[in-house]
Amino acid sequence: MQHTSSRRLLRSAALVTLALLGGALAAPKKVSGYGTLGVTTGKPGGTLTLALGDSPQSLFYYGVIDNNLGLISQQLFDGLVEFNYATYKIEPALAESWTITEGGKVYTFKLRQGVKWSDGQAFNADDVVFSYKNIIMNPEARAGDAGNFKLDGKDVTIKKIDANTVQFTLPRAAPAFLLQQRYFIMPQHKLAKFSVDGGAKPADINNAWPTNVAPSEVVGTGPFKLAGYTAGQKVSLVKNPNFWKVDASGTPLPYLNALNFLIIRDPQAQVAQFLAGNLDQLNSSGAQFPDLKSKEVAGAAFKVLRSTALFGSPPFVAYNFDAKDPALSKLFSDARFRRAMQSAVDRERIIDTVYNGLASLPGHGVAPVNTQWYTNTRAQLGKFDLTAAGKALDALGVKDTDGNGVRNVPGGKDLEIDLTYGTDSAVYPAIATILQSDFKKLGVKVNLKGILSSKLFSTGMAGDFEMIVAAFGDQPDPELRKPIWQPGGALYYWHRSTQPAQDGGTPNLAKMAPWEKEIYNIFNDAATTTSASQRKALYTRWQLLFAQNLPVTPIAKPENIGAISNKYGNYIYNLGVIPGYNPVPLIYQK
Repeated sequence: MQHTSSRRLLRSAALVTLALLGGALAAPKKVSGYGTLGVTTGKPGGTLTLALGDSPQSLFYYGVIDNNLGLISQQLFDGLVEFNYATYKIEPALAESWTITEGGKVYTFKLRQGVKWSDGQAFNADDVVFSYKNIIMNPEARAGDAGNFKLDGKDVTIKKIDANTVQFTLPRAAPAFLLQQRYFIMPQHKLAKFSVDGGAKPADINNAWPTNVAPSEVVGTGPFKLAGYTAGQKVSLVKNPNFWKVDASGTPLPYLNALNFLIIRDPQAQVAQFLAGNLDQLNSSGAQFPDLKSKEVAGAAFKVLRSTALFGSPPFVAYNFDAKDPALSKLFSDARFRRAMQSAVDRERIIDTVYNGLASLPGHGVAPVNTQWYTNTRAQLGKFDLTAAGKALDALGVKDTDGNGVRNVPGGKDLEIDLTYGTDSAVYPAIATILQSDFKKLGVKVNLKGILSSKLFSTGMAGDFEMIVAAFGDQPDPELRKPIWQPGGALYYWHRSTQPAQDGGTPNLAKMAPWEKEIYNIFNDAATTTSASQRKALYTRWQLLFAQNLPVTPIAKPENIGAISNKYGNYIYNLGVIPGYNPVPLIYQK
């Protein structure tokens, strides 16, 4: 099998909703497909200012798990491949072509020649091999991904063929391997001293590029480069003159001279700063849409756009199967309890009141718009029915045995649950309050436990919760969400006891329920078969098992809502948040 793409389409949106593409001096990649996306040729110059929810913890992408750093990194670095904006298909990036041979086990990437790092150094195969061996495949890199490079207990290997060619050899075929090669490539000449190749320990790579690093040390191939960072206030980027893309007319990109991120933690403060003209673009929510749209209609100098998209992070409720309270742990681990409580989740009310109708019913692990993989499980979502929920809890022996209005778990204590949520989210507080109110009517006492949204992930991973409202982003292929939805996966935090005792170990199958074992096997089988029809059948079965057993309870699939100042052109927000992508496409100042 061989694939060599000649199409040069616009790369896709990412963790922010925009993407600023930068221009090339050598071996340029022309962006095209403007007609379907409404993109026009822009003019060079200007500055765009965006919001950042919190200060980045580091400036080294693989050293910390930090969404705020991810937003910045989108603009600084590139991967071997990227998504096409309109089709979600993989397109060439730093790799201009590739071949897949030996039954899907050997991937050979031909690198784009003439690409330079932002400091003028030449990019080549050594940088790619260095990035994978010392960083991406390094199990000690906090935001690395070593698990994706060990198949059936055997290592994926990478080697340099020549200055412009690298080759991966897999122990077996892995149909989603190409999709995964969107990892940011890092500069060997700047990071070698922190690496094993440079004589350091594996964990020392996490010490690269602290927040006080000199901006000149942070070198990438992306459209922008770091100009400065003021802790708690601002991250400043400027145009990378060495970026390798041009527009359809051959004009070097990005059009903008600078991109600034203002650190504003409170979503309402972000709205206020946008309305005051201090932010040029705003990622919004359904709760904020009516006010923003009414201002636009009244003549405000911005546009508000909405769309349904594959990407984005639908919120869910998760119960901790390994809760510290043994009675709660036993209850949460029972799928009958989770199904009963799903009947007390008023999705329609949440969609109407929290999202102002700008959301829809969710899928189970796959976005409904993703027609390639989605299985319609809406019937399994059920309807909001407190009476039915109460009867289901009664059948479990969870009744109010002491007459105080709160049901008791078997053994006598009140059924009282702490619900952890992000206080600074535009939607989580309202969702948590609705859940608390409806669960109270059911006889379940819920105590709201608010924390910063930036702490939700670490709190979940630490198992320091009983019930949590959180979200994970959707992806085009379920294989890309394997660490989340496969029991024992690195992000399967609601049942942490299924995870391996040590990194790289075997998941704890003994702790898995029968349905979890089946899902575990489904993901393993889907990762190895090259038959599209077999993968479809396997993922259909997974979604049905998900809907029936509810490892987590999906709540809603929000629409994408973004606002942009009328000073700018080429703002496209039709895909939503895409992890691993350079945001802001061809934006220019009018």
